[in-house]
Amino acid sequence: MDTSIYFNDQHDQVRQMVREFSRTEIAPVARELDRTSEFPWDNIRKMGELGLLGVPWSEELGGAGMDQLSYYITIHEMAKVDASHALTISAHTNLGTSPIVEFGTPEQRERYVPLLASGRVLGGFGLTEPGAGSDAGGTASTAEDRGDHYVLNGSKIFITHAGVGEIFSVTARTDHGAGTRGISSFIVTKDTVDLEKCRELGIGHAQDLPKTPGVRAGKKEDKMGWRASDTRELIFENAIVPKENLLGEPGKGFVNFLRTLDAGRIGIAALSLGIAEGAYEAALEYAGSRKQFGKPIGSFQGVHFQLADMALEIEAGTHLLYHAAWLKQNGKPFKKEAAMAKLFCSELAMRATTKAVQIFGGYGYTTDYPVERMMRDAKVCEIGEGTSEIQRMVIARQILGNVVD
Repeated sequence: MDTSIYFNDQHDQVRQMVREFSRTEIAPVARELDRTSEFPWDNIRKMGELGLLGVPWSEELGGAGMDQLSYYITIHEMAKVDASHALTISAHTNLGTSPIVEFGTPEQRERYVPLLASGRVLGGFGLTEPGAGSDAGGTASTAEDRGDHYVLNGSKIFITHAGVGEIFSVTARTDHGAGTRGISSFIVTKDTVDLEKCRELGIGHAQDLPKTPGVRAGKKEDKMGWRASDTRELIFENAIVPKENLLGEPGKGFVNFLRTLDAGRIGIAALSLGIAEGAYEAALEYAGSRKQFGKPIGSFQGVHFQLADMALEIEAGTHLLYHAAWLKQNGKPFKKEAAMAKLFCSELAMRATTKAVQIFGGYGYTTDYPVERMMRDAKVCEIGEGTSEIQRMVIARQILGNVVD
């Protein structure tokens, strides 16, 4: 499709670079990493060297100095091959790093962002709790003001990079009687759980980074999809957080993190669209080579229609995604458009991967082909960073405005 209305030559170069990296470095190992649920540290090092862990951040902050569109292109292209690798970039960049870039003090940005943007360590984002999923305002973790520091207690669940990461932006309640206005955000740090591996590779751990006492990772989740991504509980047990690690103004943690999620939804849309497109490309190739009744299965109308629907919806999802990304890049409101892109593309990922497995038939149900992994990876896109139901609520509120109470 013609995407020249969104992209310039630099964007095309980024796409080609990520495409080559994904197909030469990620594709050969994606199946085994999914089987073993092993975190891809070797590829993380290579991604850091290419600047893929700091695409939208300035060179002064240790980043690649590119733009937001380049960042979403990176996620989109990589997810065609493997969603776990794409998620690592998305969670690290938008969730782990952007809150510090957007809401941090100059001192906080100078201390933490170069470590993250260069890929020297990985970052994460702590919002979801056992009793606060879609209802993020139900945060129960507490931060008690002790003069020159806060004491954090509680836990966050389903946190990407909770084990492998070292720098996190998290929320905790500082005022119990103020509702969502009583939630503040903080920067906390810990050692990676893979110290030996990280020291061997020279990435993933910053010895000189002061760690937050009382912060630790829980057990690793055994997930249906995104299996090469690290997901765990992040636990605070009388964690001592210096006052200078307060992120943004007191009481603004909830509203600031919602802004982070708005941008993150564009990232999940890019990841979802990549999964859908990867499944479509695999199904298209298979339909041209697999023969039944003496003909390629692509010549049968039943397969025609499935491929046509996939191509149609991918085209529509591409425009939804890059329209939202363009709005964000140009400083325009994008809440509704981000929710629309996330909702459409995540549900498209499920539809497209289901069709792809059907086109592959029995082979599609085996691990010999990537479409079964893509189907498993697609499901969580309808859940993470706001479920499909939440996206519909966001869209409805934006389009109704003051029409209804």
